[in-house]
Amino acid sequence: MAKVSISLDAELVVEAMVLAGIGSPQDAVEAVVRDYIARGHRTETRTEFKDRNLREVDTKPQEPQG
Repeated sequence: MAKVSISLDAELVVEAMVLAGIGSPQDAVEAVVRDYIARGHRTETRTEFKDRNLREVDTKPQEPQG
């Protein structure tokens, strides 16, 4: 996999290390980014199911109210 080098504020990296419980700055930031991406995918999956269910309800013929 290709690697990218970036510069981040030291306080930000230390905070990520503390919250992740990881002693390596590289590993801590990578863990945070991977978690962020995984959460995004889970959210997309949940919203996709909800949208699909709403579409199915909207497309079903409604019985006349009378």
